[in-house]
Amino acid sequence: MRPVKSGRYCVSKAEHFSPLDFQEGLPVSRSSYLFTSESVSEGHPDKVCDRISDEIVDMIYKEARRTGVDPWSVRIACETLATTNRVVIAGEVRVPETFLKKNKDGSIAHDAAGHPLINPSRFRSAARKAIREIGYEQDGFNWRTVKVDVLLHPQSADIAQGVDNAADRQGEEGAGDQGIMFGYACRETPDLMPAPIYYSHKILEKLAEARHKGEGDARKLGPDAKSQVTVRYENGKAAEVTQIVLSTQHLDASWDSRKVRSVVEPYIREALGDLPIAENCNWYINPTGKFVIGGPDGDAGLTGRKIIVDTYGGAAPHGGGAFSGKDTTKVDRSAAYAARYLAKNVVAAGLADRCTIQLSYAIGVAQPLSVYVDLHGTGKVAESAVEDALRKVMDLSPTGIRKHLDLNKPIYAKTSSYGHFGRKPGRDGSFSWEKTDLIKALKAAVSA
Repeated sequence: MRPVKSGRYCVSKAEHFSPLDFQEGLPVSRSSYLFTSESVSEGHPDKVCDRISDEIVDMIYKEARRTGVDPWSVRIACETLATTNRVVIAGEVRVPETFLKKNKDGSIAHDAAGHPLINPSRFRSAARKAIREIGYEQDGFNWRTVKVDVLLHPQSADIAQGVDNAADRQGEEGAGDQGIMFGYACRETPDLMPAPIYYSHKILEKLAEARHKGEGDARKLGPDAKSQVTVRYENGKAAEVTQIVLSTQHLDASWDSRKVRSVVEPYIREALGDLPIAENCNWYINPTGKFVIGGPDGDAGLTGRKIIVDTYGGAAPHGGGAFSGKDTTKVDRSAAYAARYLAKNVVAAGLADRCTIQLSYAIGVAQPLSVYVDLHGTGKVAESAVEDALRKVMDLSPTGIRKHLDLNKPIYAKTSSYGHFGRKPGRDGSFSWEKTDLIKALKAAVSA
C-alpha cells in the first residue's frame, strides 16, 4: 500500500477507499463509523482512590490558606491504594507545619534521616470523609471501620530544587516533571466534548444523583458502577446510540438483570437527552446477572488508573500522566488543563470544529519545549497561525498556567469523578479551564 500524504495527514491506500479519496492536498478521514467510550462512577475502586488523593490535595490547599502559608509553596504527589477494609496513602508532600508531628516540647519530630514526620490523623480523616460521601457502609468497605495507613513523607530535595530553582525561571518555577500533555475539543456536544464519553458520564451522574437523593428503587443501587456508550456517526456527526452497557452494584441481593434495567433505564434515557437511541440498540445491563459485592471489596483500586475516563474517552491522545493527587506544579495536571482550555477556546472561537493541542515540558524548565496544533482538516486558519496565537494569549509556564486559571485552590475533589473536562465552571473557581474567555484574544492573535 502506498502512503498518501496530505498536509499533516498520511494514510495507507486501501481497497475500500476510492482513488478520489486520495487527491493530493485533501485530508482523508472517515465520516461514518461507530465509536465507543466508557465511564466509571465515584464508587469504582480506582475512583475511590482518586477521590481520596484529591481530598488530600484540597485539604492541604485549605490549610495553607488558613495558616497563612503561601499556597504556591505547596507540593503534593499523593497516591492511594484501596482494598477490603484497607486504605494506604503514600507519596511526597510539602505541607504547612500543622500537618507535621510534634515532640512533647512542641518542636517538629524528625526521622533518623532528619526528615520531618507527617502526622497521619488528618489524612485518615480526609480518607474517611471521602469514603463516607461516596456512600460506602458495606461490611467489606465501611468508612467507619476501614483501616487507613499513611505513608507520606517530604518531597525529594532533588525534585524540589528543579522546580524552585529552575535555571531559566526568571521569576518562574520550572515544570515539576518532563512529559507531554494533550487538550481536545469538538462540536459534538454543548460542552465541546466527544459524545461517547460525554453521555457515558451523564448516565452515571444521573444514577449517582438519584442514589444520593434516595429516589425510589435507585436508593438500593450501590456506589460502584460502569457505563459504556457506542455512538454511530453519520457524516462526521453523532447520529444515534447503538450500544449501551451498564454494570451497577445493587444492595438487594434478590435483584436480577431485568430488575436492574427497570430501575436504571429511565435515568439512562434522561441522560441521553436529544441523542436518539437506535431502534435496534443493544442494551447490556448487569450482564453477569448479579453485582452485590462492589467497590474496593470486590476489586483493589489505585489512584491514576482511569486516565482515559478522566479525559476524552479515547477520542484524543493522552500523554500518560494522571491528574488526581497532584498539586499544580505537576504539568501532568496543570498543562493538561491548559491544553483543554486552549483547545476549547479555539473551537468556541470558530477557528475549527475539532482541535487537538500537544504541549511538552522538561523538569526544571519553565516554558514548554513545543506547542503543536492539529485542526483535523476543519480549520478556518492555518494550524501554524493557531500555534503562534496560543503563545500570545496565555503564558504556558507552570506559573503562568496556575495564575491564569487560578489553580492554587481547594477545587479538586469534585474533579475526581465524571471527568475533568466538559464540566461547568463553578463559583468556587473549579473547572476554570472550561471557560471560553479567550475567544476575542484568539481571533485577534490569528488576524495579527
